[in-house]
Amino acid sequence: MATTKLSPLSPVRPDDKRRAPAASVVLKVQDSSAAEAYEQYLRLPELSRLWKAACCPGWPDEGLVKPALQALEITFRFVSVALSDPRGYASRRELARRLESLAAREVEVVAALCEGDRGAPLAELSASEGVLPRERSASEVWQLPGSTAAVVCHASESSLLPRLAAWDKSETLAAKIKYAIESQMQGCAFSLGLGEPNLAGKPVLEYDRVVQPHELHALKPRVAPEPKTGYRNRENEALFTIHQILESWLCAASQLLTRLNSRIEAKDWEAAASDCWILERIWKLLADIEDLHLLMDPDDFLRLKSQLAIRSAPDGTDASFCFRSRALLHAANATRDIKKLVPWVIGVEVDPNGGPRVQEAAMRLYHGRRRGEGEDAGKIELLQAFQAVEVAVRRFFFAYRQVVAAVCGTAEASGNRALFVPAEGTDPLSQMFLEPPYFPSLDAAKTFLADYWVQHMAASSVPSGRS
Repeated sequence: MATTKLSPLSPVRPDDKRRAPAASVVLKVQDSSAAEAYEQYLRLPELSRLWKAACCPGWPDEGLVKPALQALEITFRFVSVALSDPRGYASRRELARRLESLAAREVEVVAALCEGDRGAPLAELSASEGVLPRERSASEVWQLPGSTAAVVCHASESSLLPRLAAWDKSETLAAKIKYAIESQMQGCAFSLGLGEPNLAGKPVLEYDRVVQPHELHALKPRVAPEPKTGYRNRENEALFTIHQILESWLCAASQLLTRLNSRIEAKDWEAAASDCWILERIWKLLADIEDLHLLMDPDDFLRLKSQLAIRSAPDGTDASFCFRSRALLHAANATRDIKKLVPWVIGVEVDPNGGPRVQEAAMRLYHGRRRGEGEDAGKIELLQAFQAVEVAVRRFFFAYRQVVAAVCGTAEASGNRALFVPAEGTDPLSQMFLEPPYFPSLDAAKTFLADYWVQHMAASSVPSGRS
């Protein structure tokens, strides 16, 4: 029977090796004054201080977990804003459903970040030598059946979630979020302390100390009412809150990228793969957050858009409001720079002559009999996670373009150019999801591996000749 061999060589034309690959779009803020106005509107300097304020020197992941928890807390504020909206035409019911779903996904990512975390500040008797502070009136000490260990159980006094649970308009929604916390935190050494059942009797995070809900909720929009009419636009607080949630998750993504790079450098492939999958979920979460714009009232939002001078000029003299985020551009650039780490992961150097050295090594890794063992443990999962993140980034920018078109009109979406370095042909958003693959060597390796199996199966199906 005929046999086939896996060829590591790519049948590209000789001149293709000398041809420079298409350059990726480098995202840059071109109008710094527009970016500054965006940051001042969202009160990002003050919010950033809360992200970076270290309360626990012995907690290495504080800078990563804290902004994620603060994004969750801001989501609770958005629930309160949405359900207290007096406008008869507001999409309260659907917005409440979306926020419940968003909070559940945020809790899922927070739980993934907290798995294996042993340095978080917990409310335990051992931490205070058996004495609970008097001001924590919600604290309880109880004992599990069959155990001699005392458990401290208390709910946050500053978070909005316990208050939402006590409000008739939001009690059902809050209960669902609490059960989501109980379910998702099963794999963690502690619970969040937001009023969830905590049936396992685990230690509780010092939520108020970490998240600082009072200080967080003090950062509200400061836009003045319209000068002539005194009209206060209800969509202003919604827009403000959406982007504060977005920026908080972008801060967490930036910290996660730093940890991912350090784990890859240390060759901790399995831990790096776990971080990469979390990064993929964060990019999906960012798309869900942007989708909340679709529930804004068109007339009120476009009136607010005019008041805030949010527009994209055809001549590129102005920048789109939603794309003035330095954090978004940094996260996108840093995520796409992961492609530079592929040779290090595979264990080869890039051929300076443009040869398929990385592709060959990737094919051997994918097709090896002992793949996933020894030094290669976790490598394939990490490479798969790399490409999953690429899909999530492309999906985010494609979906964002559609959201801008739906909320502001197609002309606004196609005129969204000022934020980026101008390029010929297509608008910057289209370039983001139409640019060449981030990982061409992995793409080529899978292409030829698929071809190998097609030939192998075809050869196996040919009946052997008879003498």
